[in-house]
Amino acid sequence: MISERELWACANQVLEQHGEVADAFVAERIRTLAASADEEGVRTWMAIARRLDALRATPAEGSLAH
Repeated sequence: MISERELWACANQVLEQHGEVADAFVAERIRTLAASADEEGVRTWMAIARRLDALRATPAEGSLAH
């Protein structure tokens, strides 16, 4: 498994590159890896997906919280 820092970096990169379709991109990666029986790859991308959700739930830097 890759490090926590790498998982967060991957999630951030996916969000930056794919924006609104990031979930579809991640789902396709997971389907492809599952079809090839790459269990470690599936676990890694599921971990990235969880961090992607967390990034979206985090207020943007510089935003005002009231």
